[in-house]
Amino acid sequence: MASSMTLSVLVALSLVACSAAFLSSPSSFAPRAQGKSISQRLTPSIGLRSPVLPQKLASSRRSIQGALNLAAKVKAEYIWIGGRGGGGDDYRAKTRVLDTMPKSVDDLPLWNYDGSSTGQAPGEDSEVYLKPAYMCKDPMRSGDAILVLCEMMNPDMTPIPTNTRTEAAKIFEGHEAEEPWFGIEQEYTLFQDGVPLGWPKSGARPFAETSPLYQFGYPGEQGPYYCGVGYDVSFGRLICEEHLDYCLAAGLDVSGINGEVMPGQWEYQVGPAVGINAGDQLHMTRFLLHRVCEENGVVCSFDPKPIPGNWNGAGCHTNFSTKKMREDGGLKAITDACDKYGIAHEKHIKLYGAGNERRLTGDCETNSIDSFKYGVADRGASIRIPRFTDRDGKGYLEDRRPASNMDPYVVTALMFDTGILKGDTTAFDHVA
Repeated sequence: MASSMTLSVLVALSLVACSAAFLSSPSSFAPRAQGKSISQRLTPSIGLRSPVLPQKLASSRRSIQGALNLAAKVKAEYIWIGGRGGGGDDYRAKTRVLDTMPKSVDDLPLWNYDGSSTGQAPGEDSEVYLKPAYMCKDPMRSGDAILVLCEMMNPDMTPIPTNTRTEAAKIFEGHEAEEPWFGIEQEYTLFQDGVPLGWPKSGARPFAETSPLYQFGYPGEQGPYYCGVGYDVSFGRLICEEHLDYCLAAGLDVSGINGEVMPGQWEYQVGPAVGINAGDQLHMTRFLLHRVCEENGVVCSFDPKPIPGNWNGAGCHTNFSTKKMREDGGLKAITDACDKYGIAHEKHIKLYGAGNERRLTGDCETNSIDSFKYGVADRGASIRIPRFTDRDGKGYLEDRRPASNMDPYVVTALMFDTGILKGDTTAFDHVA
């Protein structure tokens, strides 16, 4: 009997040991950057409350991929914009396995998807074509893998209404000598459990006078959070950092990141990028941001005014210049363009993002949506001319009106058409 009990105890201990070994991360798996998965690095720092199991599964999936020999095939993630349009909250994607790595986007095959499931086609004629338009390395997958941004086309190869890229490309086409450069400042807000990071039930420091709101964890008034450093003023930094790493690994022209004025709000900059490429790159960076958030139990919002009241909204300030503007004496071309933007203000505002009227109130570093003005170093203007541009007599302008959920194809093409070309395009009237 004693020996039988001893055997039972030994078996039980063995099972516990095996279970512990099974639940721990295999040491033979290839490690992620800095030796930890995204979730392992994020959770202690921003208090994410995502279930442990999905984090372990995601980590294991990537580790297994790293151990396989995937050189014989290429994973191509076809990405497109869904029925809600190009505001950044409706990306769709599916994977196609290719036999060889394409040398250019022109080597990629057409594909299709069920448009009736994305609000872009009726059920009786549901197939929408995917026409590859831009590709880059997929930094989130092992082996040979690419991201493929697509235009959505009807069977006759005309663009569907939510495909604004085709018309934008036509506006830029034939004007390469102008060298239109864009630098886009994408602001966004990180949410979890329905509130921005750093809001109720957080450890946010109450910089304002103590009030009943403090008891519920509301942060103090804005001021300390912009480019702030510290656990009680910076919320979500490692998501912002991880997104930057992925974008750079993909070869995208992301030129910087920073914390923004409202707690839980961040910004990254894309550019300078030329012509239609600016829109391509912004959409690809938005897609990667959603993927990073997806794996960490956080939601990225491009709403232009996520918190009402005396809190900064979220914009997508768009910096613009042409070769002439960047040359000596270019300030005249800049002010000429600003005058044209003033005349076309109403046309632009209609296409600068849904809900922008909640943001452009004349407060919180904005000009009223109902008026237009431009000025040097004026962050309360519709368009700001940087101090260096005014001093040097050349440079660029910053259109501060676009909302964070703007369609970059529409905004960049419209700025180029109004400021440099005839300004008579009606290509996006259906979008407004």
